[in-house]
Amino acid sequence: MHAYQFYAIFVRMQTKIDMKLNQTIEFHIRTTSLALSRMYNAIAEDYGITQTIGYILTYVDKEGTPSTKIATQLGMKKSSLTRVLKKMEEDGCIIREIDKVDKRVVKIFLTEKGIERRKIAKKTVIDFNNRLNDMVEKGDLERFSKVSEIIKQLVNEELERRHIK
Repeated sequence: MHAYQFYAIFVRMQTKIDMKLNQTIEFHIRTTSLALSRMYNAIAEDYGITQTIGYILTYVDKEGTPSTKIATQLGMKKSSLTRVLKKMEEDGCIIREIDKVDKRVVKIFLTEKGIERRKIAKKTVIDFNNRLNDMVEKGDLERFSKVSEIIKQLVNEELERRHIK
């Protein structure tokens, strides 16, 4: 191996070792996620809801959605979801019903108020994404989506390796 090849390998290795935390993918994902949360929570507050409530409203199907499916989709603990659903029910956005076929399953249904709030949440997300699409080239968004899928795959592999669901 020539000295310059060794040096090139050493520099690449050193760059990985010396990477600053604000250069990691985790930093960019986390800070972007926090910024989005702040923005969506500020908008949601105008309608008396939170970002989490907005997400739940968009995940509930017309035929009703099992609460366990919502917890999985949002990555929430069941106890946290239960508290949010109770608040939503008290606010008149949802009703909870025991499934007629499987009595162990509780399905969530939107009320008229919930449907109206879902329309607002959906429009807010679509409007933001349209603004983003106007500013970012299609190829860049496709690469971002691809990288996001790879990250999720790696995370899932690590969780499986650790026997975490």
